[in-house]
Amino acid sequence: MTDVAPPADDLGVLSTLFHSEQGGHEQVVLCQDRESGLKAVIAIHSTALGPALGGTRFHAYASDAEAVLDALNLARGMSYKNALAGLDHGGGKAVIIGDPDLIKTEELLLAYGRFVASLGGRYVTACDVGTYVADMDVVARACQWTTGRSPGNGGAGDSSVLTAFGVFQGMRASAQHLWGDPTLRGRKVGIAGVGKVGHHLVEHLLEDGAEVVITDVRADSVERILTSHPDVTAVADTDDLIRTAGLDIYAPCALGGALNDTSVPVLTAKVVCGAANNQLAHPGVEKDLADRGILYAPDYVVNAGGVIQVADELHGFDFDRAKAKATKIFDTTLAIFRRATVDGIPPAAAADRIAEQRMAEARRAG
Repeated sequence: MTDVAPPADDLGVLSTLFHSEQGGHEQVVLCQDRESGLKAVIAIHSTALGPALGGTRFHAYASDAEAVLDALNLARGMSYKNALAGLDHGGGKAVIIGDPDLIKTEELLLAYGRFVASLGGRYVTACDVGTYVADMDVVARACQWTTGRSPGNGGAGDSSVLTAFGVFQGMRASAQHLWGDPTLRGRKVGIAGVGKVGHHLVEHLLEDGAEVVITDVRADSVERILTSHPDVTAVADTDDLIRTAGLDIYAPCALGGALNDTSVPVLTAKVVCGAANNQLAHPGVEKDLADRGILYAPDYVVNAGGVIQVADELHGFDFDRAKAKATKIFDTTLAIFRRATVDGIPPAAAADRIAEQRMAEARRAG
Protein backbone atom coordinates (compact mmCIF):
# COMPACT_ATOMS: atom_id res chain seq x y z
CA MET A 1 0.00 0.00 0.00
CA THR A 2 1.32 3.42 -0.95
CA ASP A 3 1.37 5.99 1.83
CA VAL A 4 -0.60 9.11 0.98
CA ALA A 5 0.08 12.37 2.85
CA PRO A 6 -3.03 13.78 4.51
CA PRO A 7 -4.36 17.09 3.24
CA ALA A 8 -3.09 20.19 5.03
CA ASP A 9 -6.47 20.85 6.62
CA ASP A 10 -6.50 17.34 8.09
CA LEU A 11 -3.09 18.00 9.64
CA GLY A 12 -4.71 21.06 11.21
CA VAL A 13 -7.37 18.82 12.75
CA LEU A 14 -4.72 16.59 14.30
CA SER A 15 -2.90 19.64 15.63
CA THR A 16 -6.11 20.85 17.23
CA LEU A 17 -6.77 17.44 18.75
CA PHE A 18 -3.34 16.81 20.25
CA HIS A 19 -1.65 20.16 20.76
CA SER A 20 -4.05 23.08 21.21
CA GLU A 21 -6.00 24.30 24.23
CA GLN A 22 -9.15 23.43 22.29
CA GLY A 23 -8.05 19.80 22.16
CA GLY A 24 -7.39 17.40 25.00
CA HIS A 25 -10.13 15.02 23.87
CA GLU A 26 -10.09 11.46 25.19
CA GLN A 27 -11.30 9.80 22.01
CA VAL A 28 -12.39 10.62 18.47
CA VAL A 29 -14.07 7.95 16.36
CA LEU A 30 -14.45 8.20 12.58
CA CYS A 31 -17.40 6.13 11.40
CA GLN A 32 -18.19 4.95 7.90
CA ASP A 33 -20.83 2.58 6.58
CA ARG A 34 -20.55 2.41 2.80
CA GLU A 35 -23.82 0.59 2.28
CA SER A 36 -25.97 3.28 3.92
CA GLY A 37 -23.68 6.19 3.02
CA LEU A 38 -22.99 7.06 6.66
CA LYS A 39 -19.97 9.23 7.40
CA ALA A 40 -19.85 10.40 11.01
CA VAL A 41 -17.52 11.65 13.72
CA ILE A 42 -18.01 10.90 17.41
CA ALA A 43 -15.88 13.05 19.73
CA ILE A 44 -15.53 12.33 23.45
CA HIS A 45 -13.91 15.25 25.24
CA SER A 46 -14.12 14.06 28.85
CA THR A 47 -15.60 11.32 30.99
CA ALA A 48 -14.27 12.77 34.27
CA LEU A 49 -17.80 13.35 35.59
CA GLY A 50 -19.36 10.28 33.97
CA PRO A 51 -20.32 8.98 30.51
CA ALA A 52 -20.07 11.65 27.82
CA LEU A 53 -23.47 13.06 26.86
CA GLY A 54 -24.25 15.21 23.84
CA GLY A 55 -26.36 15.37 20.71
CA THR A 56 -25.92 14.27 17.12
CA ARG A 57 -25.66 17.05 14.54
CA PHE A 58 -26.59 16.17 10.93
CA HIS A 59 -25.14 18.78 8.58
CA ALA A 60 -23.73 19.23 5.08
CA TYR A 61 -20.21 20.38 5.97
CA ALA A 62 -17.99 22.06 3.43
CA SER A 63 -15.23 19.52 4.17
CA ASP A 64 -14.56 16.48 6.30
CA ALA A 65 -11.99 18.47 8.27
CA GLU A 66 -14.64 21.08 9.10
CA ALA A 67 -16.90 18.31 10.40
CA VAL A 68 -14.17 16.94 12.67
CA LEU A 69 -13.38 20.39 14.04
CA ASP A 70 -17.05 21.03 14.71
CA ALA A 71 -17.35 17.74 16.58
CA LEU A 72 -14.26 18.60 18.66
CA ASN A 73 -15.53 22.06 19.57
CA LEU A 74 -19.05 20.87 20.33
CA ALA A 75 -17.82 17.97 22.49
CA ARG A 76 -15.59 20.27 24.52
CA GLY A 77 -18.51 22.63 25.00
CA MET A 78 -20.65 19.75 26.29
CA SER A 79 -18.08 18.96 28.99
CA TYR A 80 -18.41 22.51 30.30
CA LYS A 81 -22.18 22.58 29.86
CA ASN A 82 -22.74 19.30 31.72
CA ALA A 83 -20.36 20.34 34.50
CA LEU A 84 -22.18 23.63 35.14
CA ALA A 85 -25.58 21.96 34.83
CA GLY A 86 -24.63 19.77 37.78
CA LEU A 87 -24.89 16.58 35.74
CA ASP A 88 -22.80 13.46 36.35
CA HIS A 89 -21.82 13.39 32.70
CA GLY A 90 -18.81 14.31 30.66
CA GLY A 91 -18.92 15.91 27.25
CA GLY A 92 -19.30 14.32 23.85
CA LYS A 93 -20.81 15.15 20.50
CA ALA A 94 -21.35 13.48 17.16
CA VAL A 95 -21.76 14.85 13.66
CA ILE A 96 -23.17 13.02 10.66
CA ILE A 97 -21.80 14.46 7.43
CA GLY A 98 -24.30 15.25 4.69
CA ASP A 99 -27.56 16.97 3.93
CA PRO A 100 -30.20 15.28 6.11
CA ASP A 101 -32.92 16.17 3.59
CA LEU A 102 -31.06 14.14 0.96
CA ILE A 103 -29.32 11.23 2.67
CA LYS A 104 -31.07 10.55 5.98
CA THR A 105 -32.53 7.04 5.92
CA GLU A 106 -33.50 4.41 8.46
CA GLU A 107 -30.53 2.28 7.35
CA LEU A 108 -28.11 5.17 7.90
CA LEU A 109 -29.47 5.95 11.38
CA LEU A 110 -29.30 2.29 12.38
CA ALA A 111 -25.70 2.12 11.18
CA TYR A 112 -24.93 5.21 13.24
CA GLY A 113 -26.60 3.62 16.28
CA ARG A 114 -24.37 0.58 15.93
CA PHE A 115 -21.28 2.77 16.05
CA VAL A 116 -22.50 4.54 19.19
CA ALA A 117 -23.29 1.16 20.76
CA SER A 118 -19.75 -0.05 19.99
CA LEU A 119 -18.45 2.51 22.51
CA GLY A 120 -20.13 0.54 25.31
CA GLY A 121 -21.76 3.49 27.06
CA ARG A 122 -18.82 5.91 27.03
CA TYR A 123 -20.98 8.18 24.84
CA VAL A 124 -24.73 8.78 25.17
CA THR A 125 -26.36 10.46 22.19
CA ALA A 126 -29.39 12.73 21.71
CA CYS A 127 -30.88 15.19 19.19
CA ASP A 128 -29.15 18.25 17.79
CA VAL A 129 -29.40 20.36 14.63
CA GLY A 130 -30.69 18.14 11.82
CA THR A 131 -31.86 15.28 14.05
CA TYR A 132 -35.21 14.84 15.76
CA VAL A 133 -37.08 12.66 18.23
CA ALA A 134 -38.18 10.29 15.46
CA ASP A 135 -34.54 9.84 14.45
CA MET A 136 -33.52 8.97 18.01
CA ASP A 137 -36.29 6.36 18.11
CA VAL A 138 -34.60 4.69 15.12
CA VAL A 139 -31.08 5.02 16.56
CA ALA A 140 -32.33 3.50 19.84
CA ARG A 141 -33.26 0.31 18.01
CA ALA A 142 -29.54 -0.29 17.54
CA CYS A 143 -28.19 1.43 20.65
CA GLN A 144 -29.37 1.46 24.27
CA TRP A 145 -27.34 4.62 24.97
CA THR A 146 -29.79 6.89 23.16
CA THR A 147 -31.84 9.70 24.69
CA GLY A 148 -34.24 12.26 23.24
CA ARG A 149 -36.65 9.49 22.25
CA SER A 150 -40.40 9.88 22.02
CA PRO A 151 -42.54 9.33 25.13
CA GLY A 152 -44.06 6.30 23.43
CA ASN A 153 -40.59 4.76 23.32
CA GLY A 154 -39.73 5.57 26.90
CA GLY A 155 -38.16 8.93 26.19
CA ALA A 156 -38.50 12.57 27.19
CA GLY A 157 -39.61 13.85 23.81
CA ASP A 158 -38.62 17.24 22.44
CA SER A 159 -35.69 18.61 24.49
CA SER A 160 -36.21 22.11 23.08
CA VAL A 161 -38.98 22.59 25.66
CA LEU A 162 -36.58 22.78 28.60
CA THR A 163 -33.84 24.35 26.50
CA ALA A 164 -36.08 27.36 26.01
CA PHE A 165 -37.11 27.32 29.66
CA GLY A 166 -33.46 27.38 30.72
CA VAL A 167 -32.65 30.30 28.41
CA PHE A 168 -35.60 32.14 29.95
CA GLN A 169 -34.12 31.50 33.41
CA GLY A 170 -30.81 32.89 32.16
CA MET A 171 -32.59 36.02 30.94
CA ARG A 172 -34.29 36.41 34.32
CA ALA A 173 -30.90 36.13 36.04
CA SER A 174 -29.42 38.69 33.64
CA ALA A 175 -32.27 41.09 34.41
CA GLN A 176 -31.77 40.54 38.15
CA HIS A 177 -28.03 41.24 37.86
CA LEU A 178 -28.29 44.27 35.60
CA TRP A 179 -31.58 45.88 36.59
CA GLY A 180 -32.24 44.45 40.05
CA ASP A 181 -35.44 42.65 39.10
CA PRO A 182 -35.82 39.18 37.54
CA THR A 183 -38.84 40.05 35.42
CA LEU A 184 -38.72 40.72 31.68
CA ARG A 185 -41.91 42.80 31.84
CA GLY A 186 -41.55 45.87 29.66
CA ARG A 187 -38.19 44.74 28.25
CA LYS A 188 -37.65 44.50 24.49
CA VAL A 189 -36.17 41.13 23.54
CA GLY A 190 -34.92 40.27 20.05
CA ILE A 191 -34.80 36.59 19.05
CA ALA A 192 -32.78 35.45 16.04
CA GLY A 193 -34.16 32.04 15.11
CA VAL A 194 -37.65 30.95 16.11
CA GLY A 195 -37.41 27.28 15.25
CA LYS A 196 -37.30 24.36 17.70
CA VAL A 197 -36.18 26.43 20.71
CA GLY A 198 -36.98 29.99 19.70
CA HIS A 199 -40.73 29.57 19.38
CA HIS A 200 -40.96 28.18 22.94
CA LEU A 201 -38.85 31.10 24.16
CA VAL A 202 -41.31 33.55 22.57
CA GLU A 203 -44.09 32.01 24.66
CA HIS A 204 -42.19 32.40 27.94
CA LEU A 205 -41.33 36.01 27.20
CA LEU A 206 -44.83 37.01 26.22
CA GLU A 207 -46.22 35.37 29.36
CA ASP A 208 -43.76 37.45 31.39
CA GLY A 209 -44.83 40.68 29.69
CA ALA A 210 -41.87 41.28 27.38
CA GLU A 211 -42.00 43.00 24.00
CA VAL A 212 -40.70 40.53 21.43
CA VAL A 213 -39.00 41.15 18.06
CA ILE A 214 -38.07 38.16 15.88
CA THR A 215 -36.30 37.14 12.71
CA ASP A 216 -35.60 33.83 11.00
CA VAL A 217 -34.24 32.72 7.63
CA ARG A 218 -37.36 30.57 7.25
CA ALA A 219 -40.42 32.64 6.40
CA ASP A 220 -42.76 29.90 7.61
CA SER A 221 -41.21 29.98 11.09
CA VAL A 222 -41.80 33.71 11.31
CA GLU A 223 -45.34 33.39 9.98
CA ARG A 224 -46.18 30.74 12.58
CA ILE A 225 -45.25 33.14 15.38
CA LEU A 226 -47.00 36.15 13.88
CA THR A 227 -50.17 34.17 13.27
CA SER A 228 -50.31 33.00 16.88
CA HIS A 229 -49.07 36.28 18.36
CA PRO A 230 -49.88 39.34 16.24
CA ASP A 231 -48.32 41.61 18.87
CA VAL A 232 -44.87 40.20 18.04
CA THR A 233 -42.81 42.25 15.57
CA ALA A 234 -40.69 40.73 12.79
CA VAL A 235 -37.67 42.28 11.06
CA ALA A 236 -36.02 41.26 7.81
CA ASP A 237 -32.83 39.69 9.13
CA THR A 238 -30.35 39.47 12.00
CA ASP A 239 -28.54 42.61 10.85
CA ASP A 240 -31.75 44.56 11.36
CA LEU A 241 -32.47 42.82 14.65
CA ILE A 242 -29.17 43.62 16.35
CA ARG A 243 -29.56 47.28 15.36
CA THR A 244 -33.13 47.56 16.68
CA ALA A 245 -33.53 50.73 18.73
CA GLY A 246 -34.27 50.20 22.41
CA LEU A 247 -33.38 46.50 22.39
CA ASP A 248 -32.70 45.26 25.93
CA ILE A 249 -31.81 41.63 25.26
CA TYR A 250 -30.51 39.89 22.13
CA ALA A 251 -31.14 36.13 21.96
CA PRO A 252 -29.19 34.25 19.26
CA CYS A 253 -31.10 30.98 18.85
CA ALA A 254 -29.83 29.70 15.50
CA LEU A 255 -26.32 28.50 14.57
CA GLY A 256 -23.09 29.59 16.27
CA GLY A 257 -20.72 32.48 15.67
CA ALA A 258 -23.40 35.15 16.09
CA LEU A 259 -21.12 37.33 18.21
CA ASN A 260 -18.24 38.46 16.05
CA ASP A 261 -16.17 41.46 14.99
CA THR A 262 -19.02 42.69 12.78
CA SER A 263 -22.03 42.20 15.05
CA VAL A 264 -20.66 43.21 18.46
CA PRO A 265 -19.81 46.84 17.56
CA VAL A 266 -23.38 47.53 16.36
CA LEU A 267 -25.36 45.63 19.01
CA THR A 268 -27.92 47.87 20.69
CA ALA A 269 -28.84 45.32 23.36
CA LYS A 270 -27.52 45.54 26.90
CA VAL A 271 -27.67 41.75 27.40
CA VAL A 272 -26.91 38.76 25.17
CA CYS A 273 -28.64 35.56 26.29
CA GLY A 274 -29.64 32.94 23.73
CA ALA A 275 -29.89 29.25 22.94
CA ALA A 276 -27.34 28.93 20.12
CA ASN A 277 -24.16 26.97 20.82
CA ASN A 278 -20.71 28.53 20.36
CA GLN A 279 -21.98 32.10 20.04
CA LEU A 280 -18.51 33.65 20.43
CA ALA A 281 -16.91 33.54 16.98
CA HIS A 282 -13.38 33.57 18.40
CA PRO A 283 -11.49 34.17 21.66
CA GLY A 284 -11.57 37.81 22.65
CA VAL A 285 -15.16 38.49 21.67
CA GLU A 286 -16.22 38.12 25.30
CA LYS A 287 -13.86 41.00 26.19
CA ASP A 288 -15.25 43.11 23.33
CA LEU A 289 -18.73 42.64 24.79
CA ALA A 290 -17.54 43.56 28.28
CA ASP A 291 -15.74 46.64 26.94
CA ARG A 292 -19.02 47.81 25.41
CA GLY A 293 -20.83 47.22 28.70
CA ILE A 294 -22.88 44.35 27.28
CA LEU A 295 -23.66 41.56 29.75
CA TYR A 296 -23.10 38.13 28.18
CA ALA A 297 -24.84 35.10 29.67
CA PRO A 298 -22.59 32.19 28.55
CA ASP A 299 -24.45 30.10 26.00
CA TYR A 300 -23.52 26.70 27.36
CA VAL A 301 -24.85 27.70 30.78
CA VAL A 302 -28.25 29.06 29.79
CA ASN A 303 -29.01 26.52 27.05
CA ALA A 304 -28.40 23.50 29.30
CA GLY A 305 -32.11 22.79 29.85
CA GLY A 306 -32.17 20.38 26.93
CA VAL A 307 -29.29 18.25 28.16
CA ILE A 308 -30.81 18.29 31.66
CA GLN A 309 -34.00 16.93 30.11
CA VAL A 310 -32.35 14.10 28.17
CA ALA A 311 -30.05 13.20 31.09
CA ASP A 312 -33.11 12.68 33.26
CA GLU A 313 -34.40 10.22 30.66
CA LEU A 314 -31.64 7.82 31.68
CA HIS A 315 -33.27 7.52 35.10
CA GLY A 316 -36.86 7.10 33.94
CA PHE A 317 -38.02 10.48 32.72
CA ASP A 318 -39.89 12.75 35.10
CA PHE A 319 -40.67 16.16 33.55
CA ASP A 320 -41.24 17.95 36.86
CA ARG A 321 -37.94 16.68 38.23
CA ALA A 322 -36.08 17.80 35.09
CA LYS A 323 -37.81 21.19 35.07
CA ALA A 324 -36.87 21.76 38.73
CA LYS A 325 -33.25 21.14 37.83
CA ALA A 326 -33.47 23.45 34.81
CA THR A 327 -34.89 26.17 37.06
CA LYS A 328 -31.50 26.22 38.83
CA ILE A 329 -29.98 27.74 35.69
CA PHE A 330 -31.17 31.04 37.19
CA ASP A 331 -28.96 30.54 40.27
CA THR A 332 -26.01 29.23 38.27
CA THR A 333 -26.09 32.22 35.93
CA LEU A 334 -26.21 34.66 38.85
CA ALA A 335 -23.26 32.86 40.49
CA ILE A 336 -21.25 33.25 37.27
CA PHE A 337 -21.99 36.97 37.11
CA ARG A 338 -20.88 37.34 40.74
CA ARG A 339 -17.67 35.37 40.09
CA ALA A 340 -16.96 37.53 37.05
CA THR A 341 -17.35 40.69 39.12
CA VAL A 342 -15.14 39.43 41.95
CA ASP A 343 -12.41 38.12 39.63
CA GLY A 344 -12.61 41.10 37.26
CA ILE A 345 -13.11 38.88 34.21
CA PRO A 346 -15.87 38.44 31.59
CA PRO A 347 -18.71 36.03 32.50
CA ALA A 348 -17.58 33.53 29.85
CA ALA A 349 -14.18 33.22 31.55
CA ALA A 350 -15.83 32.94 34.96
CA ALA A 351 -18.08 30.12 33.71
CA ASP A 352 -15.07 28.28 32.31
CA ARG A 353 -13.25 28.52 35.63
CA ILE A 354 -16.17 27.11 37.59
CA ALA A 355 -16.66 24.23 35.12
CA GLU A 356 -12.93 23.43 35.01
CA GLN A 357 -12.81 23.40 38.80
CA ARG A 358 -15.61 20.80 38.98
CA MET A 359 -13.97 18.59 36.33
CA ALA A 360 -10.56 18.85 38.02
CA GLU A 361 -12.03 17.89 41.38
CA ALA A 362 -13.73 14.87 39.77
CA ARG A 363 -10.45 13.74 38.18
CA ARG A 364 -8.63 14.03 41.53
CA ALA A 365 -11.41 12.15 43.32
CA GLY A 366 -11.37 9.43 40.69
